[in-house]
Amino acid sequence: MPHAIAIPLAVVLGAFTWSFLEYVIHRWLGHDARFRPNLFESEHTRHHGRGNYFAPSWKKALATVVTFGVAAPLAMLVTSPAVGAAWAAGLAGFYAFYEVVHRRAHTHAPTGPYGAWLRRHHFWHHFGDPRTNHGVTSPLWDVVFGTHARAEMIRVPARLAMPWLVTDEGQRVRDEFADRYRLRGRR
Repeated sequence: MPHAIAIPLAVVLGAFTWSFLEYVIHRWLGHDARFRPNLFESEHTRHHGRGNYFAPSWKKALATVVTFGVAAPLAMLVTSPAVGAAWAAGLAGFYAFYEVVHRRAHTHAPTGPYGAWLRRHHFWHHFGDPRTNHGVTSPLWDVVFGTHARAEMIRVPARLAMPWLVTDEGQRVRDEFADRYRLRGRR
């Protein structure tokens, strides 16, 4: 296969690989007791319990370097140096995309249809049913594995409400989100 086709295809396959890993890590390492304890689970449990908690950036950077350091050479051995590096770059690039959009879902109001969908999909997982919607950036693997759920009215515990969701005093959902979100309990 010519490099002009193989390299872009490898980047796309790398991104596709991350989307699968995103689902697998979140569903089985984050939510399945059969795989506990593990390195991901404690940070993930904290994230669900506090809402605005994210693992420190240095831990994520270290995981990225280690993963890239293992995956890239193996991919280069299986294919070619250029194609293997392209696959690993797609994997790492889509992981970086995931990290940014996941954090922004918690810290910033949605912009555009994808941002609104992502928040509803993800916050249904957080506040509606944690057995569903394990894919953050895409519902693909939730559909494949039967864990996709349509987000209904999302009842957010007031103590975990995202700052963008509530009024300045934090007592109610902002008008623009009131048709999809409700607060429950007290801050």
